[in-house]
Amino acid sequence: MNLTKILKDGYTINTSGTTGTPKSVYQSSLKIHNANIVALMCQNITSNSKILTVCSLDHAGGLLAQTLPATSIGASVVIEPFNAFRFCREIVKYTHTHITPGHAHLIMKTKGFKELDLTGIWITCGADSVGWDIIESFVERGATFMANWGMTEVGPCAINHVFRTMEDVQRLKDINPILGTVTHCDTKIIDNELYVRGDICVYDDWFATGDLVEQKDGVFYYLGRK
Repeated sequence: MNLTKILKDGYTINTSGTTGTPKSVYQSSLKIHNANIVALMCQNITSNSKILTVCSLDHAGGLLAQTLPATSIGASVVIEPFNAFRFCREIVKYTHTHITPGHAHLIMKTKGFKELDLTGIWITCGADSVGWDIIESFVERGATFMANWGMTEVGPCAINHVFRTMEDVQRLKDINPILGTVTHCDTKIIDNELYVRGDICVYDDWFATGDLVEQKDGVFYYLGRK
């Protein structure tokens, strides 16, 4: 996969199918550029960052969350298939990574996870609802943990919250998973369905996400699919 060419010409990427029928979505170079700016800013990625990509580049999370943004500014990016045991051994060599909740649960089950020191490491988690058990486990081990919401059509860093302390986790913990507190696109909620619009969206008009959410005291929580 020619990442430099994708930055210049755009790319058609397939949705994962986790929220509906898989489909192809074209990412224009302008949309990718705008999304890269947001991803770099909200994840504190700089040219000195070291990115470990373990998500498939066939889907938005693996390609767009950290890999392309970091490539666009010349940061170090290492791409390898996910393996929970190798992840626990190697992650201390990096500053940033992006994982799915499925990855997180596999990592949490490894023998060495309880002794893992993630201090100073930025872990973004998304592609599905992020459970509070995941957030608590990684923050307890010192990680800077960003729960992130996005879709192939918008983002991938569209709504998120960065947890740095257990006090912050307990302050926001709810019966429902969190989407985030910070939005990087226009949002509105109609009959509990989230609509989004903006420069990081592939469409010009409002996009009905199909995700049901509620907003309480400025926090977006996930209720399920429409």
